[in-house]
Amino acid sequence: MMARISAIDQEAKQLFTVYDPTMGSGSLMLNVRRYVNPTTKIKYNGQELNTTTYNLAKMNLILHGVAKEDMNLRNGDTLNVDWPTDEPYLFDAVLMNPPYSSKWSSDKTFLDDSSFNRYGRLAPKSKADFAFLLHGFYHLKDTGTMAIVLPHGVLFRGAAEGAIRKKLLEDGSIYAVIGMPPNLFFGTSIPTTVIILKKNRTSRDVFFIDASKEFIKGRNQNKLSEENIKKIVETYQSRQDVEKYAHLASFEEIKENDFNLNIPRYVDTFDEPEPIDIIQLSKEIVSINKEISKAENEFLAMLDDLQVTEETKDLIEATKAVFSNE
Repeated sequence: MMARISAIDQEAKQLFTVYDPTMGSGSLMLNVRRYVNPTTKIKYNGQELNTTTYNLAKMNLILHGVAKEDMNLRNGDTLNVDWPTDEPYLFDAVLMNPPYSSKWSSDKTFLDDSSFNRYGRLAPKSKADFAFLLHGFYHLKDTGTMAIVLPHGVLFRGAAEGAIRKKLLEDGSIYAVIGMPPNLFFGTSIPTTVIILKKNRTSRDVFFIDASKEFIKGRNQNKLSEENIKKIVETYQSRQDVEKYAHLASFEEIKENDFNLNIPRYVDTFDEPEPIDIIQLSKEIVSINKEISKAENEFLAMLDDLQVTEETKDLIEATKAVFSNE
């Protein structure tokens, strides 16, 4: 889904560049070629902290037929050392599924870094979510699209994260927010959100999609069907309200909500319960009570038919006493 969205309006390019600063096995980048023109040349750029995973990504791209000259991969820390710094360092698509709410240094020197300095605040040490987001966004072309998977907390947490989110919204950088189902991504069962970002927009509205309830439930992990993905992408492209599913919120509406992007504030998925027919309910209660009374009488009659012995006498009398007290 993320790869498909990132490639929208990019199909006609002769060269398409994609960047994943937390690439893992490289699968997110590889998915892009399914949605661009077959004649488009794709350049894959990625960074991964874990050396074993980095080698796996490199092998994954090779096994999928990516030529050596079309991949630019690096084993390193995305947040502590900016990369790439040489050409090209801006990309048509940035795709990210970083570790959620991980720790980072949040050193004040990063306020001089081009990725972060315009936002005035740094992501907190205990939650690097916005650090990953801002790093990836910095490397996005003015005409590109970025998609990042993050926990829902980034949509409403305050303090430094609230200040960063406000600045992104004031700049019109957040294009869409998509609520995803729980247990969708490997390694976590929590529901996540996909945030779509763009640069140099002429408006500051945000399109919300609540896709959290439409998925195929799996034994160990849930997944999206092709129909689920198609609905998300088509709704995203139309940018039109869909009852209980999607809403285009104006900047004024978001401002009234104190720049809180929690999806239920914008997409109401609450289903009104059906009105209760009191008369019918009363009839059902009377009928049930009659059935209970009948069953009790039948049970007591069975007790009378039992052969009474010294051992069962007290038990039978106690049972009758219970029913008579009721």
